[in-house]
This record gives sequence, C-alpha cells and structure tokens, in this order.
Amino acid sequence: MIGGAMHFLPKEIPAQLVLDNLVRFLAGIYLGSGFLCAYATFHAESIGNIIYFPGLIVVFSGMGRLYSRLEIGPAGNYFDIIMVVEIVIGLSIILLKCLN
Repeated sequence: MIGGAMHFLPKEIPAQLVLDNLVRFLAGIYLGSGFLCAYATFHAESIGNIIYFPGLIVVFSGMGRLYSRLEIGPAGNYFDIIMVVEIVIGLSIILLKCLN
C-alpha cells in the first residue's frame, strides 16, 4: 500500500494517477483481508463479531485511495467520491454492529 504503482514502473514514466489509485485500493483490500483471516483463525468460536472485519476491509480500501491521493495527487472526482463512500460505508458497518 505504501509503494503504489510507481514502485513497479520505470522512473522515467510520469505519475499514473488512476493506476496508482487502483493499486493502493487493492492493497487496502488485501491488508484488511489479512486481518479478517487472522481473526477468523484465532477466534473461530466467536465468529459472530466477524462483521467488524468486512467493515475494516472497506475502510482500508478507502484509506488506500486516500493515501494515493495524498502521496501523488487526485485521480479525479470519480475516485474521490468512491473513496469517501468506501470510508463511510465501512465505518457505518462497524457503527451499526456496535449499536446492535
């Protein structure tokens, strides 16, 4: 998530805003999925609270987009809107489970 797409591309290529945004989004998904798998492994008997982790996955994916935006610049309004929606939905999932 820290390296982004530019980490894998030659230095002479200009910044690829959309590609970097998508790479960091997927990195956030995989980072959140790792937490989900670790939790499920160690807490299989209390799987009822697992809903927190899909919420975290969605938040981390939005945070990956935010990090991309802060690191190399915005990829456009479309991706900014998706970023905000992902963060809000993820936090909503977590909050709704807390209130339940």
